[in-house]
Amino acid sequence: MDKIPITRAGFARLKREMEVLKTISIPANIRDIETARAQGDLSENAEYSAAKERQSFLHGRMQELENNLAMSNVIELKNLGCDKAVFGATVTIEDGSTGKKTAYQLVGPLESDLKRNMISVTSPIGRALIGKCVGDEVSVNTPGGLREFEITDISVEKEE
Repeated sequence: MDKIPITRAGFARLKREMEVLKTISIPANIRDIETARAQGDLSENAEYSAAKERQSFLHGRMQELENNLAMSNVIELKNLGCDKAVFGATVTIEDGSTGKKTAYQLVGPLESDLKRNMISVTSPIGRALIGKCVGDEVSVNTPGGLREFEITDISVEKEE
């Protein structure tokens, strides 16, 4: 299996989520199961069924996080220049048709989050931006058709 690139901050978020599962969510779920079990007949106990379903979800998520953490390759951002769009860089692009500017941080697939303007380097836009410089124009095939962008800025936040 190939390693999956991730920033140190993204790796820390996955580890925090794992800790919350182990120390808060799963113990609370165990208490919910015990409480529901104490109510008697389990065959018609909706609380028990819901708690067991939640248990299955929590353990599945924990296994997924363990796998993701094991497959992660933390990429250090402290030695990166900002002349080219690289993993971890924040790239500001201007849409050729609307003139709208948007800044995206290029991250790995485990931490991409469009609401936070973090896009995966494996996404169509991410692949098109990698290796490009300020002033370069990129064409991206999106589900909505071919779109043209110009790179207007590239910056790299240094991790502590």
